[in-house]
Amino acid sequence: MIHGVAFKDLVTHADERGFFREIIRVSDDFFAAGFGQLSHSLVYTGVIKAWHAHRRQTQWNYVVAGLIKVALHDTRPESPTYHETMEFLAGDYQPVRAYAFPPGVAHGYRCLQGPMHIVYVTSSVYDLDDEVRFPPDDPVIGYTWLKEPGKE
Repeated sequence: MIHGVAFKDLVTHADERGFFREIIRVSDDFFAAGFGQLSHSLVYTGVIKAWHAHRRQTQWNYVVAGLIKVALHDTRPESPTYHETMEFLAGDYQPVRAYAFPPGVAHGYRCLQGPMHIVYVTSSVYDLDDEVRFPPDDPVIGYTWLKEPGKE
């Protein structure tokens, strides 16, 4: 687990009409950094989106449909988990939850089953000066996107 990464298990209220699922409340400790922008992205099977980090903003993600392999890498020298990488699956047939990561945690994902819809909230509006990008095959991170989830 990377220091500062958080998960929020979601509750689903279902009946014969469908379901309702609350994702984030302003009063959640999980959402302490606050609202800046809400975004929605559609991604096709096989697409890799990586690596991306923010200097100042926190981000919360929720996969609405589809399946992704998420990887997070800690780029914060002051963090107790500096240079650690974690991975997990998010979306269909996975625990129903949202996940959050703080500034300085590089994030990316590979769409395993699409089309995948992801909704994300950031604690501030888009700002190019807040962006930090690394190539998917960055040698410092040393992560292989094409390996099977959970395997070395």
